[in-house]
Amino acid sequence: MEKVRLAEDGWNSRDPAGVAMAYSPDSRWRNRVEFFTGRDQIEAFLTRKWNREIDYRLIKELWAFAGNRIAVRYAYEYHDDSGQWFRAYGNENWEFDDGGLMRVRHSSINEHPIRQEDRRFHWPLGRRPDDHPGLSHFGF
Repeated sequence: MEKVRLAEDGWNSRDPAGVAMAYSPDSRWRNRVEFFTGRDQIEAFLTRKWNREIDYRLIKELWAFAGNRIAVRYAYEYHDDSGQWFRAYGNENWEFDDGGLMRVRHSSINEHPIRQEDRRFHWPLGRRPDDHPGLSHFGF
């Protein structure tokens, strides 16, 4: 649970260089239709992502774990440069190296447009407050 919350906090920081450091130097990723390897490519991907996903807020929740693998489900909200809001739902499979860095990340994501009044993630940008409801509370 601690690794999941640390990952959520990192992604909510929207700091591509900082987030990339949680992954092994040769980390392999699948994110939707993109496949890439290494921290430089992770940082470039996250930079592109957060430049187009404005006011990004994410909640992650532990689904299952065994050994050095963790399954996580998540949802995030953001808007594009036209002001259209979206909610994305996803699942991730993580595998860690012996030093605790993530060496493999597979992510499957679906998203849909939402009305601004249908948003559920309203905390100030940055870390989700400890008392803010999680995914299960919203039925996501």
